[in-house]
This record gives sequence, structure tokens and C-alpha cells, in this order.
Amino acid sequence: MFRPKHASFTTRWALLLWERSATIKKLQILQGHDGEVWFLQFSHDGKYLASSSNDRAVIIWEVHEDGEVSLKRILKGHEKPVLMVAWSPDNRYVLSCGMEEVVRCWDATTGECVCTCEKTGFGLLSAVWSPDGKHFFSGVTDRSISLWNLEGKEVENLLGHHMTKNSDLAVAKDGKQIISMCKDNAILLLDRDRKMEKLIEEDQTITSFSLSRDETLLLVNLLNEEIHLWSIVDVPMLLTKYRGHRRSRFVIRSCFGGFGQTFIASGSEDSQVYIWHRGSGELIQALAGHSGAVNCVSWNPANPQILASGSDDHTIRVWGLNRMNLNRKDSSSNGFACHCNGTSK
Repeated sequence: MFRPKHASFTTRWALLLWERSATIKKLQILQGHDGEVWFLQFSHDGKYLASSSNDRAVIIWEVHEDGEVSLKRILKGHEKPVLMVAWSPDNRYVLSCGMEEVVRCWDATTGECVCTCEKTGFGLLSAVWSPDGKHFFSGVTDRSISLWNLEGKEVENLLGHHMTKNSDLAVAKDGKQIISMCKDNAILLLDRDRKMEKLIEEDQTITSFSLSRDETLLLVNLLNEEIHLWSIVDVPMLLTKYRGHRRSRFVIRSCFGGFGQTFIASGSEDSQVYIWHRGSGELIQALAGHSGAVNCVSWNPANPQILASGSDDHTIRVWGLNRMNLNRKDSSSNGFACHCNGTSK
């Protein structure tokens, strides 16, 4: 039995301090993709944003010190829509995975494709970095997980039913635990060293998941328009449920973010970005502006007041925090009030 947890005194005090120090940020509309924006992710230092699209391109955007975001480089080479991107631990490289195609590793500075990883007779589904920054994992359509080096050579294959066809993948910072969607309604937590497995099982089909920065929490998006927060320390436990966003046809992604990762953000098929308080599950605000389904959101890890969203309308919107009023629950007085400052091309 799950029970939503109220925000702790420490968390609310931190949020109040954040509210007092927050200033109005700009909203920037980024145009560069010729198709739907399916995925985006800030670099670990917050200085860059990578995005991918069904136009088969990856774009590297630069986040300047004044908060402006500009197009830095367009990376082309995939023959199919690009499902996702992932930054290396040192922010030097970006992985991109085509839809059941290949994984490419790019030098984010030069735009050079460092290597291309492919398996004869099979497609690749996802990609995530090993903590050493010299290897990365990918999900394969045969339901295995492969480990690759920067020369594009497969150095290990974890056989077994570790993946689903529509699959996310995460790896702990120590490289020992791999998290994957192993069934339509289950997530596998695999300890590579101890050969131990734990399962998170849901009553609904899982569409995507996201791991918290401290690796203690997992955010799980479900087919029934709910997002579930799980503790994955020791025995997995359901903590909180988030509702309000819309999902009927597409893979919609959510993320942790804000000061101390105190908030949950999610895309939605009604063209809005939804923001909840992580601990209480309270919906703080729905951000309007996109004209198509919002597929993915990413919070800047270096600047917790900045959030980006990618949409079927071919654009990326960069949102900035204005203020967060914890004492009122009406969305008109809470959340992210932003001003548009034009377009980058």
C-alpha cells in the first residue's frame, strides 16, 4: 500500500529560500530540427543541450553564461529517426541511437563521429554511458545488453531477457547496477557483480523511466497516464503517484529537477509541460506554449531554474523559474512565468 509523502521541513525551507532568491527568466524557442523532437538532455555541466528528432539529426546547443541558448552543431549520419541521446561523464562525447538501427558516438566539440556500433541482424534500442566514460551499454532487439568501447567494438554481451522492444536503460555510477525494462510492465535492477536481480512490477504497461541523480529513486511513466515514483534502495517501494498529464499514443518522458531535484517535470500529449512537487505529488503548474505533443523534458543540472522541453511542433522551449508559491494551490499563482525572447536558428 502506497501513501504520498508530504514534503519535509528541510525541503520546504529550501524551497522557500529558493523562492526568495529566484528572478524572472526568459523563455527561448529553439528552431533547428525539421521534424518532431523526441529526446533532449543537458550536459552534466549544464553548458550544452543535445536533442534528437525523427528528422534523423542530432543538434548540439550551447548554453551561454547569460542564459541564451544557440545552435552550435548539427550531427547527421543516422538513416532512421534518432530515439535518444546521452552525454558522456566528461561532457566530451554524445551517444545517439537510431530507431532499431545503430549507436553513434560523436565528439561534441568537433562534430566528428568517433565510432558506429552495430550488430549484424539486430538493431540497437538505447544507449547509456559506463561511469568510466570509455565504454557504453546498448539495448539490442534480441533482448540482450551489449557493452561497447570507443572503437566501436563489442566487449561484452549480457544474454537473457533483459530488454523489451521499447526500452530505456540506466547504469549506476559504480557501473555495477544496470536498470532496464525487461517486460512490458516490469523493470529489472541487475547487480552485475553479485548476480542479483530485483524487479519493479506495475499493473500497467511501462513506457519510460528516469533515474534520480543520487540513484535512490526511479520515475516510471505508465500507459494509464500516471507517473510513479519508486524507491530502489533495498526492496523497491512505491512512494508517490503523479497525475494530470495526457498520454494516449506516444512515449512521453519525465525527469527529476529543480533545487535538490525537488520537482518532477513531464511532457504531455496536450502540448503542455507538467510540474509536480516530488514529495507531496501536488501538481504545481501546467506550462502552455507548444503546439504539439511534448515528448521529453530535461532539467539543467547546473542551473536548477532552467528546464527544456521538446515537442512534435519541431521546437524546443527553454523555460525559466519566476517564483514558486507554496502556500497557494491555484496554478495561476504558482510556478514558471516566462517571457519569450525570440528564436535561435
